[in-house]
Amino acid sequence: MSVRAKKHLGQHFLRDENIAQKIADTLSLNGYKNVLEIGPGMGVLTKYLLKRDTTTYVIEIDSESVEYLQANYLNLAPRIIEKDFLKYDLNEVFKGEPLAIIGNFPYNISSQIVFKTLEMRHQIPEFSGMFQKEVAQRICSKGGNKIYGILSVLTQAFYDAEYLFTVPPSVFNPPPKVDSGVLRLTRKENFKLPCDEVLFFRVVKTAFQQRRKTLRNSLKTLDLSDILKANVIFGKRPEQLTVQEFIELTQLIQSDSK
Repeated sequence: MSVRAKKHLGQHFLRDENIAQKIADTLSLNGYKNVLEIGPGMGVLTKYLLKRDTTTYVIEIDSESVEYLQANYLNLAPRIIEKDFLKYDLNEVFKGEPLAIIGNFPYNISSQIVFKTLEMRHQIPEFSGMFQKEVAQRICSKGGNKIYGILSVLTQAFYDAEYLFTVPPSVFNPPPKVDSGVLRLTRKENFKLPCDEVLFFRVVKTAFQQRRKTLRNSLKTLDLSDILKANVIFGKRPEQLTVQEFIELTQLIQSDSK
């Protein structure tokens, strides 16, 4: 029995054992004992995770894949969560304990997976997995270019992001139309920002929504004082700011006496 890849779920099943092993090996296993794999499909990556010294869980929305895993990975069966990762409260299972996230992520929800990880950053010290290459490069981009954006800044505010290796379409069934890229996120030792974190998210998202404009124009909706807008930083476009400068910008906005 094998599982049919479903287009609406963005499924491309990895069939290269060496790459599956390499992805499993990206986890350092530092600071957690639980690992959650998103979208295991037929378990090509799962089998290598099960060989490591962790407690592996999988979350899978496709009932056909769930049946396949239950039949072929008997020792995993109690830790198969048949839910939608984006809508599921992980603490029903993990009860606040730390966990790492890993997977060959469906392209159509990969950015949302990162945003949910950022929401749960206090619990997720490590994250690694496969994305569309362009998205993986965007997450890891250091700035000053067109691919640097919301995902880059918000992720790198809390995690060190490393682009690890590129994977060709030929190792998937069915093959996607583009290359894939594997990355690893390692949470920073001090991941609490020295500014209002809710405001930080708002500033970054608002700035990049009109990325061609200077911050003076793109941040108009924040109702900033003329004195603050005279600061040289407001003459820059968002892609010109480092993560640290976005933190400093948020601090300035926070202390702005209108």
